[in-house]
Amino acid sequence: MSGNPPDKRRRILDAAVTVFAQHGFYTAKVSQIAKEAGVADGTIYLYFKNKEDILIQVFIDAMDEILKRQEAALAQQTDPVQRLRTFITTHFAAVAESRAMAEVITVELRQSSKFMRDTDMKPFGQYLGMIARIVDDGVKAGLFADAVDSRLIARAIFGAVDELALEWAMSDRIASLVEAGNHVADLFLQGLARRAPPADPTQVG
Repeated sequence: MSGNPPDKRRRILDAAVTVFAQHGFYTAKVSQIAKEAGVADGTIYLYFKNKEDILIQVFIDAMDEILKRQEAALAQQTDPVQRLRTFITTHFAAVAESRAMAEVITVELRQSSKFMRDTDMKPFGQYLGMIARIVDDGVKAGLFADAVDSRLIARAIFGAVDELALEWAMSDRIASLVEAGNHVADLFLQGLARRAPPADPTQVG
């Protein structure tokens, strides 16, 4: 890594995470973000339309970073069962690096009507698509049950990891996110597992 300072856009986003976590999205001010980033207030608007745009970009960048880590972790794995476990635990390992970031992308993001309504989030779509492909591969390999909707499973997995990240960010009831990730993986893998059909009672004996 070079010794150059991070670019202004990155500094603004990092500052926004700190400010949103400390003050909440609604009460945070652009001027506070600018001060934390060490830039003039007007500089913010060279990169972002408004405070809500900053919040959404924080999420998009966070998801993009998590996705890159997952792709790297999965690069040498072929077994769908292990791939799904790795996908989930890698997500938690990345989130666990910053409680402030976890709070912003799980709590404060829900305050954005734009995010909840119609935001185009390419990394998030890629994230869901990666889960769906892993599930589809597991079905094709005969490891997961045939009657599963992979897109639905992808949404359910994200919902589970997002909710546990929120719990970790807001309380001390979860000591280890990675350990929690393994529990979530166990739960979904057990639910997805292909099961032998029940025995035909007419054939018994």
